[in-house]
Amino acid sequence: MYELLIAPFVDYGFMQRALLGCMMLSVAGCPVGVFLMLRRMSLMGDAMAHAILPGAAAGFLLYGLQIIPMTIGGLIAGVVVAMGAGLVSQFTIQREDASMAAFYLISLAVGVLIVSIRGSSVDLMHVLFGTVLALNDEALSLIGIIAAVTLAVLVLFWRALVAESMDPLFLRSVSRLGTPVHFIFLGLVVLNLVGGFQALGTLLSVGLMMLPAAAARFWTVRVGPMCLLAVLIGFGSCVAGLLISYHASLPSGPAIILSAGAVYGLSIVFGVRGILNTRVRRHRHLTA
Repeated sequence: MYELLIAPFVDYGFMQRALLGCMMLSVAGCPVGVFLMLRRMSLMGDAMAHAILPGAAAGFLLYGLQIIPMTIGGLIAGVVVAMGAGLVSQFTIQREDASMAAFYLISLAVGVLIVSIRGSSVDLMHVLFGTVLALNDEALSLIGIIAAVTLAVLVLFWRALVAESMDPLFLRSVSRLGTPVHFIFLGLVVLNLVGGFQALGTLLSVGLMMLPAAAARFWTVRVGPMCLLAVLIGFGSCVAGLLISYHASLPSGPAIILSAGAVYGLSIVFGVRGILNTRVRRHRHLTA
């Protein structure tokens, strides 16, 4: 059992760094995923993950596979796309989801084109799918800073974020925080996606954000416990995915996301609000 579950993290530094990085991403990203889900913006998170690609690709084109330039580029691209989609929806007849889809598709194509100009297919795979087992101290420091900023903002604006998720019109009617909180939250989404792409790439970073959040919703309806449970599911998915990757010689990023997907599938069936319990309660109600 020791050789199977513990030894890989004790014997290899790259496994320790990968686990630490993924756990920090879970601490920060999973609560953000819960709020995305409550706002019915889950697919927008996926769109934003693609939107950071051209900025990261521009950093790669100028400086190669260096963390700071790619991170700054991704952050700028994400903010530009989010603001652009918001402005289009505000000043035209097009809704925000449609404008976001248009922006992210353009961004994805531009990003792939930029990487292809200079890099190889290996470089493109690195940007798209990440290299969680190759996280260095610089990447871990960046992810740690993003996690600390995210947690600080969540604590500071917790009540406003919950209110804005449940009833944004009510929050705007009783407080001036409504619109600022919306953009602060979008900033958190972009920030965590930028941190996540270092480990999981632009295509999979949203998976660790959304799948644990979606699974947690089948177990509780309260926002606080939902966020905590999502983080714990994220932790478990990271450990399981890294172990599967190590023992089966599989790509680590997809293994982590598929582990989270397995928990999501089990939650659909066995969760407190899952299929089995819902049917049992319905049957008891009908036979009572």
